[in-house]
Amino acid sequence: MRSMAAELPILGTTLWFFLLLIPLFKVIKMKKLLLASTVTALLLTSVVTAPKAQAANIAQSVCEYVAADNKKRMRSFLKSNKLKIRNIFSGIQCNGQNLLQFAASKGSVKTGELMINKLPKKTVSANIALIKEESPLFGAANARVSS
Repeated sequence: MRSMAAELPILGTTLWFFLLLIPLFKVIKMKKLLLASTVTALLLTSVVTAPKAQAANIAQSVCEYVAADNKKRMRSFLKSNKLKIRNIFSGIQCNGQNLLQFAASKGSVKTGELMINKLPKKTVSANIALIKEESPLFGAANARVSS
């Protein structure tokens, strides 16, 4: 038979072993936490600074698609960049004109009608005076406002 005295040192060394591992686990957790927070900070920084650099390219591309009256490419460009016409309309100027004026001056019926259908009625009615009456977009804008 074993005595109680012989079992205590084994229990004591096991306990000491786990007590020594606890700070090691804390160090590993701290390193993971530090790494995760650093990666998160870097990702947030790149996300915040990226749209400023891309804003000019987005405006230029939208103006090019309106000038070429390429509804398909404009729609796919907006979708791939997760943009909506109603959100970017007020911020984009093409040759000093808003998008509807620019489409009317270039005779871009397809892209103009797309914008008219996607913009709120208030925005279309506010900009209807800027569209020339002889433009095909004038009729589409009037139909949108009156519906």
